[in-house]
Amino acid sequence: MEFRSKYENSWFKAGETLGRPVSGWRYTRPYLDRDKCNRCGWCYLYCPGGCIQVQEDLYVIDFDFCKGCGICANECPKKAITMVNEEQEQ
Repeated sequence: MEFRSKYENSWFKAGETLGRPVSGWRYTRPYLDRDKCNRCGWCYLYCPGGCIQVQEDLYVIDFDFCKGCGICANECPKKAITMVNEEQEQ
């Protein structure tokens, strides 16, 4: 199943913020627990920056463009995504 973000259109492509990385803005970042993930695609659909992509049936977060807003973690029905401090190692 392939999803398209509702925020993607002709002038905005998923994962782009005018070509500028925004990772320096965030103080928390999403951590995806692949064992809990049921690949429903809600995180992909709700990510306002289009930072979550599907690669080989797995969801991957592009941390260069992730602002750390936490919408993906809030919308995940399985709570497979949690927000962790930027300095915290996983």
